[in-house]
Amino acid sequence: MNFYVMTLFPEMIDSCMNESIIGRAVEKGILSIKAVNIRDFTLDKHRKVDDYPYGGGAGMLMAADPVVRTWEHITGEIVERKKSSDNRPKTIYLTPWGRKFDQNAAKELAKEEDLIFICGHYEGIDERALEIIKPDFYTIGDYVLTGGELPAMVMMDTISRLVPGVLNNEDSAVYESFNENLLEHPQYTRPEEYRGLKVPEVLLSGHHANVEKWKKEKSVERTKKYRPDLLQ
Repeated sequence: MNFYVMTLFPEMIDSCMNESIIGRAVEKGILSIKAVNIRDFTLDKHRKVDDYPYGGGAGMLMAADPVVRTWEHITGEIVERKKSSDNRPKTIYLTPWGRKFDQNAAKELAKEEDLIFICGHYEGIDERALEIIKPDFYTIGDYVLTGGELPAMVMMDTISRLVPGVLNNEDSAVYESFNENLLEHPQYTRPEEYRGLKVPEVLLSGHHANVEKWKKEKSVERTKKYRPDLLQ
């Protein structure tokens, strides 16, 4: 899986996406994460990428040309690597009007070989860039952030866990929250008793069928309590 992130702040991506499980997957060559600085593709000598919006309004708007040129550079790299231009790489623009990102969306996107993320800033991006690139639109929630980098990293982290080889225990990606639209059951580790609180006896029994039954019941119980919307 190859991630490309179009951003004004590549340091954010580099500092956060090369640690822990994701970092190890990058080292093994299972994942590739490349942050591409949009400022490198502006023709302005001051590396300016924004301007005032036509028609007035608060704030600045990212100009179309640097964004389009950055995207064309990345897609050119992908075409060169694949030696083919048959399949257009999937591009994602993080925006409030996008599809709500969830586990099902992550499963779909994990099937892709290449994903390009466009991280907007200021008041967004000149609409003409979006008309030319034709990205898919996604949002991670109904709230406003200062830029697209955090949503891009959330999506990459979630998607990466579904890429074969990223997790040491492949079952981890199967038995997690939102599998079958249920939250994950309560979990315990040693010691068997802590401050008067004991591990449920069924988990110590060694009876696998009873353990699985308990886990399913607790998943349903937790989902009803905290996320009943998932059961609808």
